[in-house]
Amino acid sequence: MAWLVLVISGMLETAWAIALDRSAGLSRLVPSVIFVVTLVLSMAGLAYALREIPVGTGYAVWVGIGAVGTAVIGMLALGESANLPRILCLVLVVAGVIGLKIFH
Repeated sequence: MAWLVLVISGMLETAWAIALDRSAGLSRLVPSVIFVVTLVLSMAGLAYALREIPVGTGYAVWVGIGAVGTAVIGMLALGESANLPRILCLVLVVAGVIGLKIFH
């Protein structure tokens, strides 16, 4: 259960990062509210998962999921560069996250 919560919390990290960007420095109400809600839920999920998963592994997986998710959404929906070196770097992050899970 802790791993499932950790993965969901990582996806919520993506949500709050995108909402923060869309909030224009917390000056737009709806994205700002989405940012705060998803941030709190993401942190709560991370805290729950860390009861069973070591902090080094849990935090690295959480950040990896959030970073890759945010970068992918940036490339697919926000017009950010999707060149081959960038995609290869994201694949390396995913490989690292999978490695941390396997060798946990």
